[in-house]
Formats: sequence, structure tokens, C-alpha cells
Amino acid sequence: MAEGSVNEQTEDLAALEDLLGARFVDRRLLETAVTHRSYLNENPNLPLEQNERLEFLGDAVLELVVTEHLYKEYNMEEGELTNLRAAIVRGEMLANVAARWNLNAFLRLSKGEQRDTGTARQFILANAVEAVIGALYLDQGMEPVRQVIARDIIARLPEVIAKGLHVDAKSHFQETAQEVFRLTPVYQLLSETGPDHAKIFRVAARIGAETWGEGTGLSKQEAEQAAARDALARIERERRSPHRRRSDS
Repeated sequence: MAEGSVNEQTEDLAALEDLLGARFVDRRLLETAVTHRSYLNENPNLPLEQNERLEFLGDAVLELVVTEHLYKEYNMEEGELTNLRAAIVRGEMLANVAARWNLNAFLRLSKGEQRDTGTARQFILANAVEAVIGALYLDQGMEPVRQVIARDIIARLPEVIAKGLHVDAKSHFQETAQEVFRLTPVYQLLSETGPDHAKIFRVAARIGAETWGEGTGLSKQEAEQAAARDALARIERERRSPHRRRSDS
């Protein structure tokens, strides 16, 4: 976000409200939702709060709304419902929601965080989506929140199901690795960055001594699932290649 006074930035939030389709009674809640802790570390005298508490609340509200929808609309076993929920609220999906809300334009970040436009920024954006949900819940209650979640998040469920994004990628990768290579895959933690409340994990999916996929996530489990999906995609590419490995023949 461009530098400016707090008042100027507050006025900018009217554009975010337009994208959300909601007018806040207490605009300070929305201000807090878009304020990252790094911004306050750099500007300790500003009368602002950072968004981690709202993120904590929004995560719970989002999970409840999605869970309720899945329970009512999908006659599935618990495990399948859990996988669907995990797929729709994972960091990558929420980062896409942040793009729809143009949230990156409204985030208050330190100069250092502003320069980082990679994976770390995507997770900051995903967390900010949860913070905005928490802010909207406090400001207007459950029904407006439910409408926003239904429009911008739950609406992605058909796509998730069609693309099989809810499938347990680790189980599928294990079955494929054993079938193709006669080996069981293992996962290696490559890095663990960020503060305790918002760590980003990077994991490699390995078959024998070779890395077949990598993934990141806000938990080791999410990163392992992402690495397994990456590995499955590579195996599929190699299967389609005219120069397939001998072990895949």
C-alpha cells in the first residue's frame, strides 16, 4: 500500500468495502483486519492494532460456515467432508479470494514485507482474508458473513470437486509410488519460517533419494498435501512423455 497518513488509508478502505459488498459500522475493525504486525513494528506510535486476533476469530467463523454448508448440502462420510473443507479453506484458495478483493492494495505492511511478493505474501493475504471475515462478523453478525463466504469461498466448491482438489493427495501419491516404483514416499521438512502463530512450512515429497514434488502450507500437513499434489503432477507428466523412465514401463 502506498505510504500515507492513517486517515488517508482509512478513506481508501471504502473501496475494499465496495468489493466486499458491506459497509462497516465500526471502520476500525476493518482497519485492524488489514494491519499486519510488521507495519506496527515499523510504526509503533500509530494508533492501530494488528490483525492476528481477528484472524484467529475469522478462521473459526469461516470453518463453522463452511462446515454447516457441507453438512447440509453434501451427503458424505465425515472423512470426505473433512477433506472438502480442508480444500476450500486452505491458504492457496484464500489467497485467490484476497486477489478477488484486491486485498493486497489495502494491506498495511512494513517496507520489507512490501518487497516480498512470493509465497510469504500469499500466506499473509490468506491470513488477512480470515481477519476481514472476523472483522465483518464482529461488526455485523453471522448472516452478512455467511453471505460473503457463500459468494466468494463456498462458490468454489464445484471447482474443487471437479478438479479433485479435495482428494487425499498423500494417499494417492503413496499408492502411485508403490505401484510405479515399488517404494513408499517420505516427506522432508525443507524450511519452517515465520512467527509461531503463522509459520510457513516447505516440504519435499521424495521417492528414494529423489525429490518429486515440493509444497508449502500453514501446517506441515497442508505442505505435505501440496508436495504430494506436485509430485503426482510430475509423475503424470512423465507418464505422458515419450521418454518414460524404465521403472515406469
